[in-house]
Amino acid sequence: MRRLLLLVGAMVFVDTVFFTALTPLLPEYAEDLDLSKAGVGLLAAAYPAGALVGGIPGGMSAARFGVKPTVIAGLLLMVVTTTIFGFANGIVLLDLARFVQGFASALTWTAALAWLVSRAPARRRGFLIGTAMSAAIVGALCGPILGAVASVTGTEIAFAAVGAAGLGLAVWAALTPAARPEEPQPLSMLWQAVKDRTILGTVWFVALPALLFSTMGVLVSLRLDDLGMSAVGIGIVFLVSAGIEAALNPLAGRISDVRGRLLPIRFGLAASAVMTAVLPWPDSRWVLAAFVILAGMSFGVFWTPAMSHLTDLAERRGLDYAYGFALVNLAWAPGQALGASGGGALARATSDAVPYLVLSGVCLLSLLVVGRTPTRASD
Repeated sequence: MRRLLLLVGAMVFVDTVFFTALTPLLPEYAEDLDLSKAGVGLLAAAYPAGALVGGIPGGMSAARFGVKPTVIAGLLLMVVTTTIFGFANGIVLLDLARFVQGFASALTWTAALAWLVSRAPARRRGFLIGTAMSAAIVGALCGPILGAVASVTGTEIAFAAVGAAGLGLAVWAALTPAARPEEPQPLSMLWQAVKDRTILGTVWFVALPALLFSTMGVLVSLRLDDLGMSAVGIGIVFLVSAGIEAALNPLAGRISDVRGRLLPIRFGLAASAVMTAVLPWPDSRWVLAAFVILAGMSFGVFWTPAMSHLTDLAERRGLDYAYGFALVNLAWAPGQALGASGGGALARATSDAVPYLVLSGVCLLSLLVVGRTPTRASD
């Protein structure tokens, strides 16, 4: 079990490294390719768009052909497209490579987490998912470092190195035992599950933190800049926030294993409602930085218990775990895109307070709904 956890952690680490490596390179691409803000936004959005499109195919592949072939296919596709991205010098090829990378990510994430959960005892499921999510968050922390290195050494060398790491992971996955599906499930099983309100409600708690994080990422960065904080300082604020979130994920998973999946979700909803209501008001960059760290802790509580709850529900319905994690991809991608674009657009049309207060109200409404559901260790 430990070897499989290491493998899954390494896969999601490498994936998120490349996802976040683009951030410090965007100004360079904008200058070199004469991109408008819309062009830069399209390049940034290509990855989650690919993940959205790849969600269902990833679940179908893992359910029909097995988690190992799907993981290997996703990793190899990532190797090829990452290398192409490193050598590309035209925006069309960059956008296309980034989109296919997101598609490959959906295959890898869906199959890797399904592989882990299928081998995990229910009493440790939350802890193991939380540990894997911590690896993903650490990868997100290291991604901008890779981007900074690529700006010095060249994207060819830096991204080819990531591709080589992906190739090594594909070999590791090929050498790791995995069971094949005895009776591949039809896609109709997924559509039937989507009609279940409990499953849809749980999927919401994957989309909500993506919405919260992406909105904060856009608005807070601009606000901290207005208050006089340097780009390095802003980066450090988000670095500290993500580091604490990574440390808390296994703990949130362990609590959900022992006290029920809904307890940490309720805590996250209450804390997030408060933090989103507070974020628009500080006039000091240091006070706002402190609230950003607290908000990151609040938003990050959702991931692990929501995913664990989703796997519990899938197990009760006899639904393949891969289909459950396909829903995770389908929830994360639009939440990520809507928060960044919709939150920014609403703030420009009104003020920063409006999107934050809307999200605070959404958290409170969600808390009222969840508050009617009893909390048990088996939730």
